[in-house]
Amino acid sequence: MKGFTLIELLVVIAIIGVLVGLLLPAVQAAREAARRMSCSNNLRQVGLAAQNYHAAYQRFPAGYVSHPTTDGSAPASVMMDAITWDAGPGWGWAAGLLPFAEGNAVHEGLRFDQPVWAADNRETIASTISMFLCPSATGGDDPIEVQDEAGNALTFGGQTIRLGRSHYVASHGQESCWGECGSAATGEVFTNIYTSATKIIPINGDAGNVADGPFFRNSKTRFRDVLDGTSNTIFFGEHSSALSEKTWVGVIPGAFTHPRFTSPENGPDAAATLTLVHAGPSGGELDITGSPIIHPVNFPTYHVGQMYSEHPGGGMVCFGDGSVRFVTNFVDLYLWAEMSSMNEHEVIDWEKL
Repeated sequence: MKGFTLIELLVVIAIIGVLVGLLLPAVQAAREAARRMSCSNNLRQVGLAAQNYHAAYQRFPAGYVSHPTTDGSAPASVMMDAITWDAGPGWGWAAGLLPFAEGNAVHEGLRFDQPVWAADNRETIASTISMFLCPSATGGDDPIEVQDEAGNALTFGGQTIRLGRSHYVASHGQESCWGECGSAATGEVFTNIYTSATKIIPINGDAGNVADGPFFRNSKTRFRDVLDGTSNTIFFGEHSSALSEKTWVGVIPGAFTHPRFTSPENGPDAAATLTLVHAGPSGGELDITGSPIIHPVNFPTYHVGQMYSEHPGGGMVCFGDGSVRFVTNFVDLYLWAEMSSMNEHEVIDWEKL
């Protein structure tokens, strides 16, 4: 009776191992291509929902809705944060898009006449909505537990707050205005990112005096406000839970977003970063070379207030016209800043993308 010799068996096993080794990367690449397409479709739905929202209300949803104040005064019911002046009701841009993105069931379960954290909203705000989840993102799809600056659970009425997770965020532009900026009398902003020129402007609780992107506290951006053109302006993008936790629901006064891994540059940031990010430069800040600090998708500062994706080589962004593009990790820094502002009148060179 004939059979395999040991050498022949080992050769066959080696050949099978080589074939498997060649096949697995192809399978993984195919799966990632499918996940990337799914993520792109999610952002297209978000962009289309934003267009329909504007058609209905003649403006885009606010980055998040907060009791307006110019002096830090507010009724006790809105739980105003004395440092940031963030307050209830707190509903974010994604919650506003629900009726325009087949999210009616969740939308109808929310009491928008009450703050996010109200007892009547506790169950619904923890809902998982597939449109706001990127299949390539790790770190979990379950609701997030809101934390304070120390990383402890933030409680209202003795109850912890759990919010539905999102892997997508809205753009505040180049500049950021949250944390202490939200209550500052004045602030420093860039007037020319190429020469690092800045100026001091009044804020007094109005983040719109600083923000140069479409979404910020109590924003009411219209198409006509996007002077750089909607096809040139980033509205939405990715932020994976692997870096920090985001939500589709909105902002809780006193909350903080914490990085899930540390780098020399990252740390906890104010509640607005639960729903918003910015591109930089901001606040007149310069790096050690004297250049404005800009952090595109996956930039190794790993701020909780920047875009972050787990797609190999870059991440997805959605522009104001609803188009979705893949931006690589090696995008030109100034191009990223130019695409992130809506009214700075920069001329975009798409050859740098």
